Amino acid sequence: MVVWSTLDTFVLSAMAQTGFGRRYFKAFVSGFFVAVPVTVTVLDRLAYVARVEGASMQPSLNPAGETSPDVVLLNRWSVRNYQVQRGDIVSVL
Repeated sequence: MVVWSTLDTFVLSAMAQTGFGRRYFKAFVSGFFVAVPVTVTVLDRLAYVARVEGASMQPSLNPAGETSPDVVLLNRWSVRNYQVQRGDIVSVL
């Protein structure tokens, strides 16, 4: 439920009269339609942020006694190009 105050109504009517609101909305929508595909492509092809929880990766990740999960950046580019070497940590999603 949206509650409008008189100030909000005044600001919106002033923006509508000058066309500022329409330009702002157009800029937001065009930026949104550019940012979403770029972000999805980066997360799918280049890198992915993941949380590591539990004792399965101890002592490398989540050392004993830590209550907060570790956050890691998974490099998908290297895996796609078969550049995995001995000693690398590999995640299967």
